[in-house]
Amino acid sequence: MNLYPLGKLLSSAVFYPLYRIKVIGAENFPKEGGVLLCANHIDNVDPPVVGITSPRPVHFMAKEELFKMPILKSILPKVNAFPVKRGMSDREAFRNTLKILKSGKVVGMFPEGTRSKTGELGKGLAGAGFFALKGDAVVVPCAIIGPYKAFKRLKVVYGKPLDMSSYRENRTSAEDVTEVIMSEIQKLIEQNK
Repeated sequence: MNLYPLGKLLSSAVFYPLYRIKVIGAENFPKEGGVLLCANHIDNVDPPVVGITSPRPVHFMAKEELFKMPILKSILPKVNAFPVKRGMSDREAFRNTLKILKSGKVVGMFPEGTRSKTGELGKGLAGAGFFALKGDAVVVPCAIIGPYKAFKRLKVVYGKPLDMSSYRENRTSAEDVTEVIMSEIQKLIEQNK
C-alpha cells in the first residue's frame, strides 16, 4: 500500500503553515517523463519539504541505516524511499535509480550527499552527473532557501529543466555535469534570496 498521498497530506498540514512555504517555478516541472530532481541540502526535513512542494511524486534514496529502524523500515518503502549504502558504490541503488528514471518517474537527489553545515552550497558528488547522463531523464534544479525557523518564510524554487542530450553526445564527464547542475542550483539561490 502506497502511503505517499497520505504522507504528503499530513506533511503539508504541518510544514506549509510552520515554515510559511512559498513555492516558485512549479510550472517549470515537466508533467511527464523521467526527472532527476537535484536540490541543495540544508536540513533533515528537506526530503519531505521537496516531496510536498513537487508537482509529482518523488522517489528518494535514503541512507541504509534508516531502513534498520523499527518504525521507519516499514514506512519508508511506502513513501517511495529506497536504501543506499553511503561511502561506497551501491550497485543495487544505482540500478534502482536508473530503473525509476527510465520508467518516467521522478527521483529526488541532494548532490552534496550530506547537509551543509553553513547553509552555503557545497560541492556536488559525481553521482548526480552519472544519473543525469545515464538516466534518460531531464534534470530539474531546485533551491531550498531557508532558514528553517518557525513562521519564517521558506522558499522552494524549481528551475527550468536541463536537457542532458548534448552532454551525453559529447561524452561529458559525470563530474562536469554535476558542476553544471550545482551552478544552476546556485543561480536559483542567488536570484531568489
